[in-house]
Amino acid sequence: MKFLLTFAATAALAVPCLPLHAQLQDNTERQLACDNRGGDGDTVRHCEIREQSYPSIGRLNVDAGPNGAISVKGSLRGDVLVRARVETHADSQAAAAIMASQVLIDGSGGNVHANGPQTGQNSSWSVSYEIFVPQTTDLTAKTRNGAVAISDVRGNLRFDVNNGAVHLKRVAGDVGGTTVNGAIQAELAGGVWEGRQLEIGTHNGAVTVSMASYYSAHIRAETGNGRIQSDFPMTLTGELHPQNLDFNLGSGGPLIHITSGNGAIRIKRSESQ
Repeated sequence: MKFLLTFAATAALAVPCLPLHAQLQDNTERQLACDNRGGDGDTVRHCEIREQSYPSIGRLNVDAGPNGAISVKGSLRGDVLVRARVETHADSQAAAAIMASQVLIDGSGGNVHANGPQTGQNSSWSVSYEIFVPQTTDLTAKTRNGAVAISDVRGNLRFDVNNGAVHLKRVAGDVGGTTVNGAIQAELAGGVWEGRQLEIGTHNGAVTVSMASYYSAHIRAETGNGRIQSDFPMTLTGELHPQNLDFNLGSGGPLIHITSGNGAIRIKRSESQ
């Protein structure tokens, strides 16, 4: 395996920066929608958007079921707004609409999930979620076939993905999770991780973690079959293991642990910072 290690030409400068809580965005724009796609040739597709608000209890567990994506966005609202896209496929438009009416979504007690009718060879249903939560919320997001995106939330955050990509943006706290098949992209804000640690991994896929040029952190990066690239200067001591690097950025800080079984890892300098 060819190993690539990139050193920055100059050390990162210490630049005053706003704490993360001052950079969290108030997400209000509703983006989840039904498109104009038809069926798959043998079936007819039905799609509808549902909305329901629930009291916030400080934690949220979201399970997208066999097929469906999850997007969780922090906001300044005090409750939890669950937007769900229900999609069904059946032999006819009427049958697809009837199946959609049988898909029930429950968000009570801090648990969001859907129940629906049994699927068949020419009938199926799925639910994807766009959820707006208070910016301080403990979260668990689980998908089997679908992506997970979390932005502007701090707390105890966990994700569990089987097939799908993961995108984290402006998150903080004790954050961790894995995807079996999918890339991971994490965009960090501020100048240091605010919270216990960030621990992310994929079995098959690349991982990119981007941060400001003045960011400080303790980085541990491990890949089984891939390369590690850093846009930042690194000080390495002892024996060099190209697929297992442990080093400090800037003055160091909380742990950022990144793993990939089959895929590259990049520690990237944010272009927007």
